Amino acid sequence: MDKIIIHGGKKLKGEVIISGSKNSTLPILFATLLSDEPSIIKNVPSLADIDTTVEFLNFIGKKTVKKGNTIRTYSSCKYKHIAPYDLVRKMRASVLIMGPLLARLNRVDVSLPGGCTIGARPIDMHLDAFRKLGAEISIEGGYIKTLSKDGLKGAVIDLKFPSVGATENILLSAVLAKGKTTIINVAKEPEIEDLVDVLNKMGAKISGAGTEKIIIDGVDSLRGFTHEVIPDRIEAATYMIAAAITKGDVVLKNVTPKHIEVVSNKLKKSGLCVKENKTSIRVKWVRNLKPQNIKTEVYPGFPTDAQAQWVALMCLLKGHSKVEETIFENRFMYVAELQRFGANIMVNSKVANITGVDKFSGAPVMVSDLRAGAALVLAGLAAEGKTVVSRVYHLDRGYELLEKKLKKLGADIKRVHS
Repeated sequence: MDKIIIHGGKKLKGEVIISGSKNSTLPILFATLLSDEPSIIKNVPSLADIDTTVEFLNFIGKKTVKKGNTIRTYSSCKYKHIAPYDLVRKMRASVLIMGPLLARLNRVDVSLPGGCTIGARPIDMHLDAFRKLGAEISIEGGYIKTLSKDGLKGAVIDLKFPSVGATENILLSAVLAKGKTTIINVAKEPEIEDLVDVLNKMGAKISGAGTEKIIIDGVDSLRGFTHEVIPDRIEAATYMIAAAITKGDVVLKNVTPKHIEVVSNKLKKSGLCVKENKTSIRVKWVRNLKPQNIKTEVYPGFPTDAQAQWVALMCLLKGHSKVEETIFENRFMYVAELQRFGANIMVNSKVANITGVDKFSGAPVMVSDLRAGAALVLAGLAAEGKTVVSRVYHLDRGYELLEKKLKKLGADIKRVHS
């Protein structure tokens, strides 16, 4: 397995182009199953999860080809209704195959999903929603079997938590249901708005994206589309924190500043110079930063996917800070690895109490999940000496050309094959 070797202590300086959003691309790819017409998706990041999804779609029967940062899907042949374990186990988002296949075939059998080991992340809300739309569900032999004998029918669905995945799956199924579907307490993330934008381009009738209630008027059929994916706000947040932790000066290009406003504001409060333009952000260290407490929340709150990176930064700021995780129950698994650098962190259930230390010392560390891996890379960039990061395949799921982008900013970083 590949490893990343970092010799820390270099201030990051220069420009970095932020890639398209992985978390936006994945549901949009699954949306192509809703139409038999060709579609074009632009600004697609080159990531392991994207490759897995392309493979998945081809297996199901949707001819899908990725060339550079563009994906084209072609006229469909007959779809399979079974999503096997070997494909589903590779990533959590595989469960999004359920919505469109249920809408098109009235049945789908999906292996229980995989993904990062950061908590239970149950899909009960997805299944409850399908039941309300008229589907029957059973679990047999490790497969979720979903059947809608008479087709899906519109319903009122009140989510107990504004789950991004559940919101996406409901959208992907209800667009072709008979009648009106109202989803209450929906996720407000920019990725939801991007998916709704695509579905409306396809001929869907959806309103309310970005608010607490989305209304879907079902249609008989959908057409192909051309769409450019929004920038990845979590990648942007990661590079902003990377500039802060290395006392650098970095300009992020191809960003949507309002999507990461909560991170920008926290960095500003810490003392970092953050200047936003229409599609770029400059992040510059000008003085010693002050620690800031955060609490992860659903959008527009502080993103859980930037929590580990934030903790890495707080560890090197003089004073005390507190980080509360409210989204996932196992998201502090990386703390033991940060402690190998010399971090002073005490975890009590969902809260990490951090006391700043003067410096990090390079260490061999192991990645447990995608965002934890980003935090360990940031710690390595700031540490004195050599850091060796193992299990970097987790990083390949969510960061396009990570070491190349960091190297261009002046980091002493390289990937080695072992």
